[in-house]
Amino acid sequence: MQKNTALIVVDVQNGFTPGGNLAVAHADQIIPGINQLGQYFKNIVLTQDWHPADHISFAENHQGHAPYDSIELSYGTQVLWPAHCVQGTKDAELHPDLNLPSAQLVIRKGFHQHIDSYSAFMEADQQTSTGLAGYLRERGIDTVFVVGIATDFCVAWTAMDACKLGFETYVIADLTKGIDLQGSLQHAWQEMLAKGVKRIYLKDIVQQHAQAVSLT
Repeated sequence: MQKNTALIVVDVQNGFTPGGNLAVAHADQIIPGINQLGQYFKNIVLTQDWHPADHISFAENHQGHAPYDSIELSYGTQVLWPAHCVQGTKDAELHPDLNLPSAQLVIRKGFHQHIDSYSAFMEADQQTSTGLAGYLRERGIDTVFVVGIATDFCVAWTAMDACKLGFETYVIADLTKGIDLQGSLQHAWQEMLAKGVKRIYLKDIVQQHAQAVSLT
């Protein structure tokens, strides 16, 4: 892929894969494809959910609430999750099968106690920046491809923020896995497409690469 493109790999961590504290069904099945995809990119960014134990998004930190309840916070509606990806735990580690040795940057998110963070670009208050947009712009990158977990939360928010910040944005649909909480997966795709995100598949990248090689 050209120098102006980057691959953003969202939250491929133990906590979101089978056996993790917030496991997404079959999420480990996308990892071989992500590893394959990584061979086509010069610029790769990884994200890592990185919560303190007292994080505001954990149901156990709200008396009388259970996981997947919703509450209202100063920045809007917050889904309460099982405690997951706590800083320094195995649950927070990148999945051992993820093999992207050329990745240049890991963006940790969700480390502020009182703000959740789904997007790789902006925390949930839509004011606190992770610095990723500036990093990409400094490197001359204007197009991003997003993969990872979960389609309907961290992937979708990352993709929509990328679009809003002026990046041409693609989500590689078969290299994401969703939670699908009360129809959230379909809703997320509708919202992403409406905001300008483009949906493609791994085969599209493979074919494009093969065509480029045949022309050289």
